[in-house]
Amino acid sequence: MSETTEQLSTFQAELRAWLEENCPQEMRDGRNDETTICWGGKNWNFTSDAQRTWLQRCVTKGYTVPTWPVEYGGAGLSRDEEKVFHAEMARINARYPLQSFGIWMLGPALLHFGTHEQKLHYLPPIARGEVRWCQGYSEPGAGSDLANVQTKCEDKGDHWLVNGQKIWTSYADKADWIFALVRTDKDAPKHKGISFVLINMETEGVSTRPIKLISGVSPFCETFFDDVKFPKEQVVGTVNRGWDVAKYLLTHEREMISAAGGSMGTGRPLGAVIADCETGETDPVLRGDAMRAEVDTLAVELTLERYKDQAEAGGSVGDASAMLKYMGTELNKRRLELLMAAGGSDALEWDDGRAPNWLRTKANSIEGGTSEVMLSILSKRVLGLPG
Repeated sequence: MSETTEQLSTFQAELRAWLEENCPQEMRDGRNDETTICWGGKNWNFTSDAQRTWLQRCVTKGYTVPTWPVEYGGAGLSRDEEKVFHAEMARINARYPLQSFGIWMLGPALLHFGTHEQKLHYLPPIARGEVRWCQGYSEPGAGSDLANVQTKCEDKGDHWLVNGQKIWTSYADKADWIFALVRTDKDAPKHKGISFVLINMETEGVSTRPIKLISGVSPFCETFFDDVKFPKEQVVGTVNRGWDVAKYLLTHEREMISAAGGSMGTGRPLGAVIADCETGETDPVLRGDAMRAEVDTLAVELTLERYKDQAEAGGSVGDASAMLKYMGTELNKRRLELLMAAGGSDALEWDDGRAPNWLRTKANSIEGGTSEVMLSILSKRVLGLPG
């Protein structure tokens, strides 16, 4: 139901007053990087009292997941109210109180495919930041060809038994639970014999091993399942129809990656950051490139908002998410290239942070589907070009 202008104005005024009163000053720097994000989870260590306080206050209002229904830990905001919420958060440069794969990916999938019991069991702890999730999709032989997953899941009557391996599992060594694709019917066509399952990372037989990256940090892991047992009710959707859930979730993952392409993680526009660099103010070519990147950022943000409105109206982003993911990926790489160019030799200092972040962007065009696969999806399924 759409709100009237008067109702939205009232909501905006109340939200603005609440944010002014409850958002700690320390949380008003707009930062969104590995050192400032609150990921949550039972082993999470808050970086400051302000971070803890901000999360707790937002949890009481449902503002960690503002559009989720109230019964699942959200604020039940409409699409129009959500726009106001994000605008008011941006107005004071507020950090988001909680970020997680549970919010970005699993939550939307559960809201769409999960049973009422599953929603009540899994969603509120995500909203409160009590459980941290990781994604078990890719395997050594199933990356871009994701439907080729071979992790075997056998029906043992009163439980499932899983054996296999996942790779590039982001933050698996820090996660409490994993949502994964497993093969439950080896004889079915590869898209048909897959199920979407939820597994506690503390279950006997689950282990992880970090993968070291060129950037020097290791968000990625290998994840192993050796005779792992889990309850029958931890399958989301229909057994052997997990590909339906997987595709839906991938749409949200690609939207997440596209949104990240417009963020510097510093709370400041790209142009302002470059102006502080060694050659930022004096190089007209660099300033021009920065302005083009800023305009493209705005275009991506507006396009993402348009597709969200379309989804709210009953439509589907569908294959267009490939465009969003591709644009967000390329934009993020461009922005970090510009920062390196503007910084000159200073940007090569490892402890400065720019060089590791620049190297990290090289993985953007692989994770969530390679750029080549995204372009193939666009050419065939959106533009209708011949294969």
